[in-house]
Amino acid sequence: MQNNSEPLTVHRKALEINLDKSIYGSFAEIGGGQEVSRFFFQAGGASGTIAKSISAYDKSYSDALYCKDKSSKRYVARERLELMLDTEYTELVELLGPSRPSGNRFFSFADTVSTLNFKKDNIAHGWMGVRFQLKENSPPNQIIIHVRLHENDSLLQQNTLGILGVNLVYACFYLWEWPNSFLQSLLDNLSNDRVEITMMHMSGPELSYVDNRLLAVQLVKNGMTSAIMFDRYGHVQEPDDMLYKKNVLVFRGSFRPITYAGVDILKSSFSLFKKDEDYDKFSTLPLCEITLNNLLESGSFDERDFLDRVDLLNDIGQNVMVSNFKEFYKLVNYMTQFRITKLRVVIGIMTFEKVLDEIYYKHLKGGILEALSKLFPSNAKMYIYPSFDKDNNELFTIGNLQFPPETQYLHEHLVVNRMILDIPMANPKYMDIFSHMVLDRIQRKDPEWEQLVPNFIAKRIKERKLFGYKPF
Repeated sequence: MQNNSEPLTVHRKALEINLDKSIYGSFAEIGGGQEVSRFFFQAGGASGTIAKSISAYDKSYSDALYCKDKSSKRYVARERLELMLDTEYTELVELLGPSRPSGNRFFSFADTVSTLNFKKDNIAHGWMGVRFQLKENSPPNQIIIHVRLHENDSLLQQNTLGILGVNLVYACFYLWEWPNSFLQSLLDNLSNDRVEITMMHMSGPELSYVDNRLLAVQLVKNGMTSAIMFDRYGHVQEPDDMLYKKNVLVFRGSFRPITYAGVDILKSSFSLFKKDEDYDKFSTLPLCEITLNNLLESGSFDERDFLDRVDLLNDIGQNVMVSNFKEFYKLVNYMTQFRITKLRVVIGIMTFEKVLDEIYYKHLKGGILEALSKLFPSNAKMYIYPSFDKDNNELFTIGNLQFPPETQYLHEHLVVNRMILDIPMANPKYMDIFSHMVLDRIQRKDPEWEQLVPNFIAKRIKERKLFGYKPF
């Protein structure tokens, strides 16, 4: 068993698995990820663990082996990985199940990875998974992860994949009861500047207790990735797959809870996006983003409360992104690494004033100019949600904003070039509603909070007793 204070070396992990007479299985690796089985062979005693090792590097071989009954157009994809696990595990159990001595626990490891090419102009990433038994003759469990590789050399990336694969197989058999320890052990003998785990999914009879949404949030909390995503049904999704060639509308908020104002922001900003000449409802993805940054800095993070917010957003049909980004330019910079067609960031006008405050960018060599270059790539704009000036009975929009001379011309540049746009369909009666006001009234048992959120949301909060709600 691994010592929690000092991780085992990759050699020691591989050797422990090799010396466990009950663990027996196969390795299938295609693309750049052909290093995992090598670690087990080099550790010694591999004949007691490895029934088969295969590297179907040629695409035709891969198709012939894994796409006999089903098709998979992409080679580095979750769909391909699951076909590999299906094929290899079925073959293993059917061929060796009747003949192996008692006490065996079978497993199949598979990965499909694209490492850095010769020109170094591709995205280095891949899928890795294990299908495995924890008890003899029992139905298998399955764990799948998606990784992004950050090293600038394909040989280094291959070595990283080998270490990660050994960590994954080891954790499947020795850490499956402790999901967070399992998660953190994947980066034993590695660092997050070498590899990023952007998605993880556990399933199976012994893993049915695992909440995969909570596991995904832990990836961000533990610094193993910058962001994770849930689709509108609450399923954890891999960002590359979810954002590929999409028009993306991102709205940041605490959503604790979502209010009438939040719903109005979503509706009015989406209405503006629909007027874009390239709008296509089938390729447009609205995304509610919640940042963990402030919570992690303060040290207060209630995981259940956090997932309650995700649930409410899913209940109203919203996709959700959870990130560790504090500044907006980091959020946009992250999104631009994906093949997004157009990006629109929705922001309140008071928050936008802070975006153009130089004080937030003193840590950057290029100051606010560097931040704005990342905040406004050619395919990105900001939609500004106005506020209501009660004294003058009028909307406060980007045309009313005044900045110091140092940044006033930057503001004008953004306006003239339509990099920032007012949201014209906003409803003034909702503009003074904020989530913290609702939360405070819920916790003070002030019944007026129900007037500040949609009826459906109020009903859900009361049914599930969310955010400290207690019946009056």
